[in-house]
Amino acid sequence: MSVLLLALSIVIIVFSSNALVDGASALAKKLNISDLIIGLTIVAFGTSSPELTVNLFASVQGKTDLAIGNVVGSNIFNFLVILGIAAVVSPVSVKSNSVWIEIPLTLLAALMLAVCANDILLEGQTISQLSRTDGLVLLGFFCVFLYYSVYVAIKNPENSARPLS
Repeated sequence: MSVLLLALSIVIIVFSSNALVDGASALAKKLNISDLIIGLTIVAFGTSSPELTVNLFASVQGKTDLAIGNVVGSNIFNFLVILGIAAVVSPVSVKSNSVWIEIPLTLLAALMLAVCANDILLEGQTISQLSRTDGLVLLGFFCVFLYYSVYVAIKNPENSARPLS
């Protein structure tokens, strides 16, 4: 019975995230929003919505190791496997903004997570945990990055699509 529920859950999550991405992308196209902004926002949210759902349920049930493992594992998988397969199929051009701004900001976000999750080492606490304050800091970091990405896409669409020379 558990295997059937797992399979059904996977089908529902995949279908729901596809429906979210398709519907939101169609609406964004009708509003003349660029493909870059659609990719940075709608597709990113849609493809991450299954992870968000799993993490919310895991956190509410007190299975925080599952939530942290899901985030870290997903990022490793996305960076190495998904990007690796895409590069094998067709060369992936790296934009100058990505090298000088987005990649360093991504590394800074990983460093922020490491700092927020190291209460024992940095603050002498008896346990390490991500508090609500840490969550707000990480969400604030995300909002800054999202604002930057949309701002660059709107202000300089030719620069955000320029290959690294």
